[in-house]
Amino acid sequence: MSPANASHNHFGAHAAPITSATYGFGTLAIHAGSEPDAATGAVIPPLSLSTTFKQRAVGDFVYEYSRSDNPNRSNLEAAIAALEHGTHGFAFSSGSATTATVLNTLPQGSHVISVNDVYGGTHRYLNKVAQSLGITTTFVDLAQIDNLRDAIRENSRLVWIETPTNPTLRLVDIAAVAEIAHEAGMFVVVDNTFLSPYFQTPLELGADIVVHSATKYINGHSDVVMGVAVTSNDALASKIRFLQNAIGAVPSPFDCYQAQRGIKTLHLRMRQHALNAQRVAEYLEASPFVESVIYPGLKSHPQHELACRQMRGFGGMVSFRIRGDTHTADRFLQRTRLFTLAESLGGVESLAELPARMTHAGLAPEERNELGITGNLIRLSVGVEDVEDLVADIAQALDSAVRDNSDEIAI
Repeated sequence: MSPANASHNHFGAHAAPITSATYGFGTLAIHAGSEPDAATGAVIPPLSLSTTFKQRAVGDFVYEYSRSDNPNRSNLEAAIAALEHGTHGFAFSSGSATTATVLNTLPQGSHVISVNDVYGGTHRYLNKVAQSLGITTTFVDLAQIDNLRDAIRENSRLVWIETPTNPTLRLVDIAAVAEIAHEAGMFVVVDNTFLSPYFQTPLELGADIVVHSATKYINGHSDVVMGVAVTSNDALASKIRFLQNAIGAVPSPFDCYQAQRGIKTLHLRMRQHALNAQRVAEYLEASPFVESVIYPGLKSHPQHELACRQMRGFGGMVSFRIRGDTHTADRFLQRTRLFTLAESLGGVESLAELPARMTHAGLAPEERNELGITGNLIRLSVGVEDVEDLVADIAQALDSAVRDNSDEIAI
């Protein structure tokens, strides 16, 4: 056990462990995996940059080598496991490394069923990398649960879910998928990046593994690239731990230190992200310059009822179709002042992008059209700035972008 996670040290009596069963989310975010240092009493566990560690005798050690384990990574993994209400946490050098490691737990010849509206990097890995390893994938619309039943084969081993999906914010009923998948002997992975454990805990809904691009909301400050996975399944945990060490796609101690610092304000940030996103979505829905708005917190979202049942909040991501074409969308993105034109999401600052030509440009045009990723679909990552300023920024950019195209568009 890491000294930072020890329940007894020189500076205190035997302490009760900080677990999801005994404390609320904000308390866990601040304290889980962040016990005062056993050796010095430091309230914040120190950054441990050493690559190797002294052994008391041959084979007698707490830490051996930093690829295998490190105090800062152990602390972060304990924190994310507690927040996701799991028992085993794992940190990786990126979200893509997390995806690759989880899929490497499958035997050759396995079949994966994935939600069709999946992150472009996951789609790329399943289509171009996993296939070369003997793993095939069927992409289906999991919003229609019968599609899952129809896609199951004798060699189906895993269902991969994103909910909400990226970038069209469709929802998947995790409990319903888990019930069908488990009956067929499959396990379920949920990418929880868009909501964070503050708004959704998939393990409690029947998922076997939950993954995140921790680059996004978990870290929350756009200065760390990282991925995490959590499970309560001991057999899966053993496989993932072995592969984490064998493949070696692990984060640096400094990145773990930074990400855990970000986690300590996750509950505060997510509340404000959601409040701001709701206001932005409502403004967009009322605008004559907008064709449609996609946000689970709007009653117009076709799965709003599922959102209210499955989620504890609606998150900070909003997508909308500007009235016009891809050139109109491009003008909007160039004329915002607070929404920065950039890929990624989940930081404290607001970002905007055009999925058809940025994050999802790798999909074939017919695939994008089938998913509704049109040339005028804009994705917003709504930050935690003053919401009045964000709405005003959108208003001026919309007015400028659409009115410049007024000869072609009837408003």
